[in-house]
Amino acid sequence: MAIVGILAVSSLAQTSAQPGAADPASLSLSTGIKTSVPSNAAEPAKSAGGDASVRLGSGDLIELSVYGVPELNTKTRISNSGDIYLPLVNYVHVDGLTISDAERVIERRLEEGGFVRNPHVQLFVDESASNGTSVLGEVMKPGVYPVMGEQTLFSIISAAGGLSDRAGKSITVTHRDHPDKPVSVTISHNLEDHPDSNIPVYAGDTIMVRRADVIYVVGEVNHPSGFLMDNNNHLTVLQAIALAGGTAQYAKLNDVRILRKGPGGVSEVPVPLKKLLQAKASDVPLQAEDILFVPTSAKKIISGKTAEAVMQMATAASIVAIRP
Repeated sequence: MAIVGILAVSSLAQTSAQPGAADPASLSLSTGIKTSVPSNAAEPAKSAGGDASVRLGSGDLIELSVYGVPELNTKTRISNSGDIYLPLVNYVHVDGLTISDAERVIERRLEEGGFVRNPHVQLFVDESASNGTSVLGEVMKPGVYPVMGEQTLFSIISAAGGLSDRAGKSITVTHRDHPDKPVSVTISHNLEDHPDSNIPVYAGDTIMVRRADVIYVVGEVNHPSGFLMDNNNHLTVLQAIALAGGTAQYAKLNDVRILRKGPGGVSEVPVPLKKLLQAKASDVPLQAEDILFVPTSAKKIISGKTAEAVMQMATAASIVAIRP
């Protein structure tokens, strides 16, 4: 009897291994037959994206695969509304769900829609915007940086390559849990000068490093430049002229003007520089992004200096940081 039993098992194994035996999991959707994963099939490991308890959020880039149904495999990014678009099932809201919960929701939609019987879905998170901190503005490498364990503002800025040369002295941190209550802190290029500003940051936060205000001094000055102003610095015309090394030999002091951008475009503000230098007029305060233009006295040159040309000069000027 033992020999008969062994022969029977061997015969059954050979029959199952014959070419052409139908595997329900391999049936293509293009055949018009609903795909079914056999209940006794080995289910793939869940949550290929890592920790199944991690919550998904807007901006995350995810890969989805359905076991045995490669036609449904896709890569998509979660929209600002928290939805992803998937073949057959249309839009699925996944914002705030864990990876495991999202897998179950998609499996239910596939099952209830009659598209796949007994589906097994895997999600893999390629880029986790919601579980990282977004660093924007004046850093060397803006982007999304992962938050692993306890993180602080300075550690995230360091991960972003540090502050750029045009960084101002303030940073705004918007916490994901309190988007209506942004926190502003003071910093400098030497971050350690402000230890109290090294506040904790969390997944989903946004860090914005503001750009320092700039005043441009161009034309007949010895060192045409753009000067960065920190938050509490206020420049006047005379101070800006001094920073630019003073006026050049052929400067036309009675025709100095400020080009100022406003809602209606660029306006020109005349500056009596000669009287200012003689202390016969009050100094003129400058505003962020002002262009102080000192023309030359040579008429054949100044005649072609339109506002557009002056702005091009400002764009080409080197930027100098004003440091205490």
